[in-house]
Amino acid sequence: MTGLTEALAATSHSNDGPGALLRIVIVVGVVGAALLAWFLLRGYKQD
Repeated sequence: MTGLTEALAATSHSNDGPGALLRIVIVVGVVGAALLAWFLLRGYKQD
């Protein structure tokens, strides 16, 4: 039983899933969308 819990603990630490990559993709997407909105709305500014 101890060997099984050690194996599960080892696999859970080495395999975090897509969490870090997904977080990076979301942050880059949000920043990119904000920059695109700023760039597009900049052209509509009335002087």
